[in-house]
Amino acid sequence: MQGCFIGHRVVENKEKTILLLKEAVIALIKQGVTTFLFGEIGEFDRLAWKVVSEVKEEFPFLKRVYVRAAYPYINKDYEKYLHEFYEETYFPAKIKKAGKNAYVARNYEMVDNSTLCVFYYNERYAPPQKNAEQSKEGFRAKGRGGTKIAYEYAIKRKKNIINIFNG
Repeated sequence: MQGCFIGHRVVENKEKTILLLKEAVIALIKQGVTTFLFGEIGEFDRLAWKVVSEVKEEFPFLKRVYVRAAYPYINKDYEKYLHEFYEETYFPAKIKKAGKNAYVARNYEMVDNSTLCVFYYNERYAPPQKNAEQSKEGFRAKGRGGTKIAYEYAIKRKKNIINIFNG
C-alpha cells in the first residue's frame, strides 16, 4: 500500500507537526503502508521526508518515492543525486500537458495512487503571492492553493485522510 504527503509551504508548529507525523507514519505502517509518495515544495514535504527517513532506520523496507512535477527527463547524475534521498523517482506522463498547473496534477497523481493521504491543511491558510496578476498559478488568484485543491480532491475520491494540522 502507498501513502502520500501534501501540505502547505509553511508549517506553524514544527515540533508538534513532527510528533504528529511520526505517530501517523507508524500508524500507516501498521495498516500496511510500505511506500510513501512525496512532492518537494515546502516545509511540510521536508518534515514528512525527514520523519519517514528516521522511521526507515527501524523499518528498512519502507520506500520513499519522489513524484516530480518538473523535469520529465533527467540525466543519470540528477537521478543518482535523487537516489541519495529517495528509493525511486518518476514524472507522471499526464503532467506533461498540465502547464503551470503541474503541481496540482502531481498532487492528483499522488492522491490517486495512495490508499491513505497525510495532509497539513489549514482552511484559513492563504498561499503567499504578490498579487493575482503575478501569481504563477491562476488558481491562487481565486484563493485556492494547491493543498486545498488536493484536499478537496482527496475527499471527492473518498480517500482515507489524516490532517496533521488538526492533530
